[in-house]
Amino acid sequence: MSKPLRLSEKWFRRGLWLVALVFASFLIGLGGTIVGDLPKVEATLQLDDFLDKGAAQALRAQLQQAHTAEQDAQTALEQAQLQRSKARSETQAERETFSNWLAARSVTQRAEHDPEVLARTQALDALKQTERRTQQAVQVQEQAALDARQNAAATRQRLSDLESSGYARLNAERRKVELRVFLYRLALTLPLLALAGWLFVKQRRSTYWPFVWGFIWFALFAFFVELVPYLPSYGGYVRYVVGIAVTALVGRYAILALNRYLERQRQAEALPDQERRKELGYDVALARLAKNVCPGCERPVDLKNEQIDFCPHCGIGLFDRCGHCHTRKSAFARFCHACGTVAAGRAGSAD
Repeated sequence: MSKPLRLSEKWFRRGLWLVALVFASFLIGLGGTIVGDLPKVEATLQLDDFLDKGAAQALRAQLQQAHTAEQDAQTALEQAQLQRSKARSETQAERETFSNWLAARSVTQRAEHDPEVLARTQALDALKQTERRTQQAVQVQEQAALDARQNAAATRQRLSDLESSGYARLNAERRKVELRVFLYRLALTLPLLALAGWLFVKQRRSTYWPFVWGFIWFALFAFFVELVPYLPSYGGYVRYVVGIAVTALVGRYAILALNRYLERQRQAEALPDQERRKELGYDVALARLAKNVCPGCERPVDLKNEQIDFCPHCGIGLFDRCGHCHTRKSAFARFCHACGTVAAGRAGSAD
């Protein structure tokens, strides 16, 4: 698009660019909603879909039972250990009491205490017997807890082996689903990108250019944001190959466009001076002059040097003299800035 010089036209064009941006944002929102809903066309995959359901349910039931048995055995073991600790405490207390009593008897040496010695010894033996029974109970519960843990571990391993094969099939199917969803996205976005390319080449300067540019932005966003991040990698090969192909296509287009541009410039520079100025748009010429470049070849020119009336690169006239007041003026101006006389060759031209 040429750069406008009228103030109102500038604001109108800025407003139209805003229209293009808003149009593109609504298209992007609609496209994002559609692309986001595309995975819903595929059924949700679950691990159980790829398992022998009967075997899996049986193993899970066995694992649950093994967990329950393990918890019960652990609870019983804790109770047995508590009883053993209690029996040991009682035995230790009785042993200390008996030792103190024997120490006292050795001092007195009273024979009438002999029956009590026997009784205390029997009581201590009974406590030791109780302690041994609690120790045996602890050992039994430890064995039961060990068996329960081993049973649970074995069941868990069998279930893990079964689920591992299921996960392998699940992941393989998920990759297939991802590829299908990507192809759905590609089938949606690739035609949009192709249409955007055609619009860019043929319609970007048309009357309805804001909608054209809005659609182009939408197509680029849909392709590079909604599609490219979901490109299957396969170890990076696909993405690198696609990147190389896209870069090659874009580079080829840029090279051909540059060659066409240079050829047009060579042909334009071969035309007579007056015809070359007619080929240039008025606003384009003034915009390039405002940037201190030649309107014909777009090379830098020192426009402030009053000795330069022609481009030293392509020879196009940059300044001439008013036919009425002979004031030096821009060769592309439609009126003399000093007297307002219509420039030569511009009398019948329309704005």
